[in-house]
Amino acid sequence: MIHGRCFVPLQDVRYYSEESEVDLRDPIKDYELYRETCQELQRLMAEIQELKSRGIKENAKQKVDAYHLQLQNLLYEVMHLQKEITKCLEFKSKHEEIELVSLEEFYREAPPEISRPAITLAEPHQQTLARLDWELEQRKRLAEKYKECLTSKEKILKEIEVKKEYLSSLQPRLNSIMQASLPVQEYLFMPFDQAHKQYETSRHLPPPLYVLFVQASAYGQACDKKLVVAIEGSVEEAKALYKPPEDSQDDESDSDAEEEQTTKRRRPTLGVQLDDKRKEMLKRHPLSVTIDLKCKDENVLHLTFHYLMNLNVMTVKAKVTTAMEMTTAISAGDLLSPDSLLNCLYPGDHGRKTPNPANQFQFDKVGIVTLSDYVSELGHPYVWVQKLGGLHFPKDQPQAWHPLPSPPQLS
Repeated sequence: MIHGRCFVPLQDVRYYSEESEVDLRDPIKDYELYRETCQELQRLMAEIQELKSRGIKENAKQKVDAYHLQLQNLLYEVMHLQKEITKCLEFKSKHEEIELVSLEEFYREAPPEISRPAITLAEPHQQTLARLDWELEQRKRLAEKYKECLTSKEKILKEIEVKKEYLSSLQPRLNSIMQASLPVQEYLFMPFDQAHKQYETSRHLPPPLYVLFVQASAYGQACDKKLVVAIEGSVEEAKALYKPPEDSQDDESDSDAEEEQTTKRRRPTLGVQLDDKRKEMLKRHPLSVTIDLKCKDENVLHLTFHYLMNLNVMTVKAKVTTAMEMTTAISAGDLLSPDSLLNCLYPGDHGRKTPNPANQFQFDKVGIVTLSDYVSELGHPYVWVQKLGGLHFPKDQPQAWHPLPSPPQLS
């Protein structure tokens, strides 16, 4: 109830209105209407039955399936097109990896038929294509130039091979010529072959001996034809001195192995270690320079110069070869003794001590009192010998100092 009113449901209203219409309508018309309705229902039911018997329902399902399949195909095509669009958007061309020339250089060097500034300046795509065309043109030119260079290289290599073959065949000829010319060299006192070998060996001399060899050879050629300069010793040992050191890792491994071996066997005594250190300190270079001075009476003075590598000093050993045996009663043996033969060349230079002041500190480390104990074995380290090899050391005593006279007084 709303505001004191009562509403009757719609069905009830329809029902009562239908009852009222029944009373007003004609029964015959209602019967005809009823009969027509029943006939229409029968017709529809028969049509439905016929459609069912024909299988129309299955045909409808097939159409629905066909439409669904078409829909799926369309969706697949849409998905495929979306993937293609994504690939196109993410596509990176190979030209992006090529380092093209700058735009300024491109428009400056490229010909107008390739650069086409009227079009490429306004369209970036055409500009990129034009730059790629110019890059291709440049690469073609470089390829042609590369082929020309290869041809030239092959030609030069062939020429080099021909010259190598000529030189390889020339060396035996030169050797045969040198062998054939040896009697001529001896007759003319021009030993070219021997001098060549000596100069090849001189490259392995230490600097002081090399200076002595060059200066003595030059003096002999210019002033004294009887002066004979030669190099003695082992060239292979000299080459081994200048080999580069091995890797530090190898050294460490070798030192470890040596330590293991020393631990396994008995360690050497302190005296043996000092003796080895002294020998290493007084070690001479494998090569030496010999100078033979021939006198008018056919007597020969042989000088052998050595270089002490760790002490950085030179020594000399002297020996005299006489033309005839000495039968006189004079004490010639004492005069020609190697220990005293060269002692009187310069005052105070007796060659009994080292001229290098640094050597004394080295001697203290290994227990050497003085070098005079080893002079007979190593040779005499005269001061004039050091000067011949270009070695200069400060003197033990300073020179006497005299004050300068005062300037005269002006009257």
